[in-house]
Amino acid sequence: MLQQIWAQRAPAVIALAIVAAALAASVVVIPETEQGVVMRLGNPVRVINRFAPGTDFGNTGAGLSFRIPLIEDVVRVDRRVLSVEMDRQQVLSSDRLRLEVDAFARFRIIDPVKMVRTGGTTAQVVEQLQPILTSVLRQELGSHTFQSLLTPERSEVMGEIRTALDREARQYGAQIIDVRIKAADLPDGTPLDAAYSRMQAAREQEATAIRAGGQRNAQIIEAEAEAQAAHIYAESFGKDPAFYDFYRAMKSYEATFANPANKAGTTIVLSPSNDYLRQFRGGGSAGGAAPGKNK
Repeated sequence: MLQQIWAQRAPAVIALAIVAAALAASVVVIPETEQGVVMRLGNPVRVINRFAPGTDFGNTGAGLSFRIPLIEDVVRVDRRVLSVEMDRQQVLSSDRLRLEVDAFARFRIIDPVKMVRTGGTTAQVVEQLQPILTSVLRQELGSHTFQSLLTPERSEVMGEIRTALDREARQYGAQIIDVRIKAADLPDGTPLDAAYSRMQAAREQEATAIRAGGQRNAQIIEAEAEAQAAHIYAESFGKDPAFYDFYRAMKSYEATFANPANKAGTTIVLSPSNDYLRQFRGGGSAGGAAPGKNK
């Protein structure tokens, strides 16, 4: 009985199985993190879930898609931001210093068709970008000094490296998003010590120049102040010669008799009628002045 039923329905069951297998083979699932390049007899015909800047997550075309079994194949290309690491290399800077450079670049595939035609797979693109990154770094860092990598100028240098590397990466359908130097150190030993000595000498020279500029400015300010004081004295002498004469005599007495630098003391012997002591005499006479010695 079962054999008769099977014999009657076997063709239909086999046909359904073939249809189910064909449907399963024609359906392909592309997640959000991948792009699918549909190849028909070895030629790319369309892209599933192609990268598009500014497209919201979930609206990129990912999910179920169909292909013609046995005729069309799907090459999966990573849609995420990827990185390529450069092996630690020695780079010669423009000031003839050998630097131990460790760098990496971040990129994404924006033209999967070109990538499949030129690179093949994402891993092969990474392998091809590594020597390009090394070459670009050698070329760009070779035109800059070591000190420029320690200043804000470093961002400009990295921008130039990213632009140059991006120009090469576009040939493989990739876009360079960023380039970073993880380390740019001098080799241990004599080169490092020599670099430190040059940096110290440069800082000392800069400090000497700053001190010289400060002394020059101080002299200019002091000269301007003295000129202004002389102008004020001249104006005061013109307005009241007697007061000016009194003021100058008091400053002279202060410098002579009350000089703090004269700690040992000095004896000055003057006649009471000496003209230098005229400010001590009241009404033109000796007044209460000391009769012979002043300290």
